[in-house]
Amino acid sequence: MRVLISGASGLLGRALVRALQQANHETVALVRRPPHGAEVQWDTGAPLDPAKLAGFDAIVHLAGKNVAGRWTEAFKRELRDSRVNGTRTLATAAAESFRRSGLPRVFVSASGAGYYGNRGDELLTEESSAGTGFLAEVSRQWEAATAPASNAGVRVVCLRIGVVLARDGGALKPLLLPFQLGLGGRIGSGKQYWSWIALDDMIGAMIFALQHERLRGPVNLVAPSPARNADFVDALARALHRPAIFPFPEFAVRALFGEMGQELLLTSERVSPQKLQAAGYRFRYPELPAALHVTLA
Repeated sequence: MRVLISGASGLLGRALVRALQQANHETVALVRRPPHGAEVQWDTGAPLDPAKLAGFDAIVHLAGKNVAGRWTEAFKRELRDSRVNGTRTLATAAAESFRRSGLPRVFVSASGAGYYGNRGDELLTEESSAGTGFLAEVSRQWEAATAPASNAGVRVVCLRIGVVLARDGGALKPLLLPFQLGLGGRIGSGKQYWSWIALDDMIGAMIFALQHERLRGPVNLVAPSPARNADFVDALARALHRPAIFPFPEFAVRALFGEMGQELLLTSERVSPQKLQAAGYRFRYPELPAALHVTLA
């Protein structure tokens, strides 16, 4: 399989490239800078020549502005545009390439579990409605931007990604230092659900989605055992052999991080990977303690 990957230099992209190459697949990076070697150059704000996609069996679209930062109106506009406009540009080119050549056959695009918004204890599957809030609206538009490809007949998979457990990046990394210093604790009430996934399962499920025709449309990329924040931080403290006795109250989260803190840290999303499991994907790390142990080893 020959796979074109946007965001190939990011945390998920690097891990996906390694895994695909180890399985003897060919990977090519889609880049905005001047290309090197076989790399393909694009501009998210300009049409992409469909001929540049010739010969690729699959596209994996991971590029997008990092959500971490002060959520000013300008920042939020950049974050939304980086996801929606880039996805539409790539999906439009993929659609035309498919009409001309039958390739690419599959378009896998990142999305977010933030699609569901703050839903308390409600168990959320791919059939659940979109929620409210900034990330929910961005995710809804993000997924809608894949429509040119799906309308042309390309199999499209939108990955609603939860909290990725990785030592060197993602949502876990900024939590490590306070816990390593013995200053960690529950965030807010601690009752909110965090839907997480180990990096190994994240990559395994992405490759599974590339290869399994049964998967299309939205797919929840989370482990089957979402954890309340209080349980998550307790498991993290045990994995690090540190206490978890210093709570981070809601007012402090809002004061320090504003809207970003509300949506990323205090929102409750109890998400189930229903479609992945029904299609036959078997999680390597379905339980949080083992996932944290291998992540932090």
